Amino acid sequence: MAETTSVAVLGTGIMGAAMARNLAKAGLDVRAWNRTRAKAEPLAADGVRVVDTPAEAVRDAKVVLTILYDGPAVLETMRDAAPGLRPGAVWAQATTAGLDAIGPLADFARQHDLIFLDSPVLGTRQPAENGQLVILAAGPEEARAAVAPVFDAIGSRTNWVADDGSTGAATRLKLVCNSWVLVLTHGTAEAVALAKGLGVDFQAFLDAIDGGPLDNAYMRAKSAAILSGNLEPSFSVKTAEKDARLIVSAGESVGVRLDVAAAGAERFRRAVEKGHGDEDMAATYFASFDD
Repeated sequence: MAETTSVAVLGTGIMGAAMARNLAKAGLDVRAWNRTRAKAEPLAADGVRVVDTPAEAVRDAKVVLTILYDGPAVLETMRDAAPGLRPGAVWAQATTAGLDAIGPLADFARQHDLIFLDSPVLGTRQPAENGQLVILAAGPEEARAAVAPVFDAIGSRTNWVADDGSTGAATRLKLVCNSWVLVLTHGTAEAVALAKGLGVDFQAFLDAIDGGPLDNAYMRAKSAAILSGNLEPSFSVKTAEKDARLIVSAGESVGVRLDVAAAGAERFRRAVEKGHGDEDMAATYFASFDD
């Protein structure tokens, strides 16, 4: 009988909680840790063992999955986890950490005899809950079989983009993908705001572009959220601002000026300042108004 894959999930926010549930549903042995334990406790009802420390979560785990706020949070958590790490374990690093974080994280993996996968994901709350994330992964061939049950449980497909996680190839691709997502989000929010300001029924706009090359399912979903006022976060404004700044920084590092991304980061900052930081990133809409 094949050994059940043991997985440690470090971070149970919007994405991590959904991942942990799907891993347990797939029959994997899952332990989860979150800085605020109360946020992880509901996972116990789904067969996830909730623990008090990162070290307890990773003890003897075959795969460690990190899905935290940013690179520094990942490195701090893995340092706390170090006493329990299993030499030879596969570390699937799914946090959108940015380019500057990859080197220190890969160095930590080497120091602790871990196989490092740079493996951020595409998707927000609903795809995560449905196990339909797209995993962008970079890492050695020998780790892929071990991590396959994990990626199969949380995603619809895995795109392997490189055989060395330390190069940040998957993170670079994720930043490009996120740059497009954030442009669509801001564009939608500004169109809704302009329609309001000009007294235009937004449905008239939707009817005008219906079925044409300007139509977009993502735009329709985000505009509906704004217009209904249902801004329960699938991806929060605070996290979107962090990602926007990582995108701008990545561009600067290679001599690419990203004026739209920089302006978008500022829009997110204003939305946070107005009290919308924990709402869905479509709440960038509120940055269009002075009151």
